[in-house]
Amino acid sequence: MRTARTGPSRARQAGAAGSVQEVLGIEQPVLLAGMGGVSGAGLASAVATAGGLGVIGAYKAVGPALGGMLDELADTACGRVGVNVIPEVAGPERLAAQIDQILRESPRRVAITTFGLLPCALAGRVKQAGRTLIEQVGTVADATAALRGGADAVIIQGIEAGGHLLGSAPAAALVRAARRRHPHACVIAAGGVATAADSAAMMRAGASGVCCGTAFVPVTESRAHQVYKERVIRATAADTVVTGVFEIGWPGRRHRVLASSLTAAPERFARGFIATMTLDGVSHPVCRFSAAVPTVFTRGRVEEMAMYAGLSCGGVTQARPAAAVVAALAAGFEEDD
Repeated sequence: MRTARTGPSRARQAGAAGSVQEVLGIEQPVLLAGMGGVSGAGLASAVATAGGLGVIGAYKAVGPALGGMLDELADTACGRVGVNVIPEVAGPERLAAQIDQILRESPRRVAITTFGLLPCALAGRVKQAGRTLIEQVGTVADATAALRGGADAVIIQGIEAGGHLLGSAPAAALVRAARRRHPHACVIAAGGVATAADSAAMMRAGASGVCCGTAFVPVTESRAHQVYKERVIRATAADTVVTGVFEIGWPGRRHRVLASSLTAAPERFARGFIATMTLDGVSHPVCRFSAAVPTVFTRGRVEEMAMYAGLSCGGVTQARPAAAVVAALAAGFEEDD
């Protein structure tokens, strides 16, 4: 049975430029960040059923691993969903293979989202296949490049965001600048958004919608480890730090995480295996300083693993179903009476 949800906001009913309803085909202006390990098919489906865009993270998966993810998404999802790829992590050959496999093995309603700009040739391939393309960037210049390259929408990420960071400016300032340059584009804000008030602030800055990760870490359908969920719920913005220590698997990109003894003094810790992650019945070792997050499939010293969280964590105060989070975020886009 589909979860009850509120109707489209009055702003979108009025046909606002770049509306997510018209451009992305979703009822609520909320996108789930493609968090590898955390955003499984169950969470993506829950967000989609609530009217948003539910996204899973492909990371480096290709072949049977990616095929299994796509099958699970197709089996569980009801509504609009997507798959996120990371060009700088996958590399040219693997990225091309991922795109080809997604286009070949998933229905047309599955959108492709990216972290960073997709090469022009691959962006063209996605659009020729009739797929929705949403690219995440960290600067207005890259937003312009994405839109000129055929992206249907851009997610512009502010420095407040949890996880890996693409830029250094605040989200609202980026949104305002992008809206001035592209008045009719679908511009999605990311970073520092977890409540209706946060969404409303981004709407006033010119955002067509919001893309959130931290707000969804503790939800019922999330695959985050319980320790990770509890730390996000207890945290405030002051408990986060921007660092570069979790570089194994994703080098050269700084990231915002919950502070720990490891982030405070990484030189005191040696590289070595600290946990295991079991996937499809196979146990994989997790090295200290890995970019991997602790999930329900992880056992070991999870407190020393990367727990990505944005400045919005102070607005995340309880575990609740994903549909409740979507509804709260969407409420910020309702016009005042």
